[in-house]
Amino acid sequence: MAQRVEVGSAALTTAFSDRLAEEVERKRTQLVVGLDPRPELLPVELRGDAGRSRAHAAEACVRFCRGLVDAVAPYVVAVKPQLAYFEALGADGVRGFEEVCAYARTAGLLVIADAKRGDIGHTARAYAAAYLGGEPPLADALTVSPYLGPDSLEPFVLACRRSGAGVFCLVKTSNPGGADVQELVLSDGRPLWHEVASIVHELGRELVGDRGLSSFGAVVGATHPRAVGEARRLMPQAILLLPGVGAQGATPADVARAFTSGPASALVTVSRSVIYAFRVEGADWRTAAAAEAARLRREVWAVSGW
Repeated sequence: MAQRVEVGSAALTTAFSDRLAEEVERKRTQLVVGLDPRPELLPVELRGDAGRSRAHAAEACVRFCRGLVDAVAPYVVAVKPQLAYFEALGADGVRGFEEVCAYARTAGLLVIADAKRGDIGHTARAYAAAYLGGEPPLADALTVSPYLGPDSLEPFVLACRRSGAGVFCLVKTSNPGGADVQELVLSDGRPLWHEVASIVHELGRELVGDRGLSSFGAVVGATHPRAVGEARRLMPQAILLLPGVGAQGATPADVARAFTSGPASALVTVSRSVIYAFRVEGADWRTAAAAEAARLRREVWAVSGW
């Protein structure tokens, strides 16, 4: 939730980047756990009636996510609920998404809504209002697609300015097929994603907080270590959100170059390797998630060099 400090009659909203930097330094972690609940993969004790209806499945997923939040809260700075898994369960799932976001906030965690929204005009403004507006807002930050151009991003920039929200733009994604578009060569020899990175950098310059980081960040796949270093050079003030460590094959060492702008200048997001660790370890699902999160927290902090 955006923090407000009263100064006379004015309320000043603390920038997302500053709130994040404070929490990273306080907890000594750059780890973000993605909440991707799939009813068929839930622990046996939660599956129960999940197969009977969407309502039962949504309830089970919420219980799973709440338990995960409790388990990993000491080791992470934020959670990243993936909206698609909740939307798949209909209206009950969407209500569950809202409940999980609120619960994570009560646990003292920042919430990054992984919705990957992207549109133009009134529709983009509606998306910004849905996730980053309101009092309190549904999430602290939102993932968006910038591939509709700079005008599609302006409502999200405005949300950052007005409410202290954060935004993470998809720049260089972790999936192999992303290269089919993002690596297309422009007339000046640069790959397309470099131009998108330049757009993110320019839009983010007006959103730099007191800690020197912008609330307008970028998603860069940890599965592309060289691109991580290039992204840091192209977007020196952006917070980089780095998926791909764990189940997708990247390691903490692959993202070390992302942290040259400070300990909070990058976040490593892990999902399956933490939330479904019990399927490998055979331990209690909360214990397994906590142990894996603690391990990754130590490794990421060590490679960050801070």
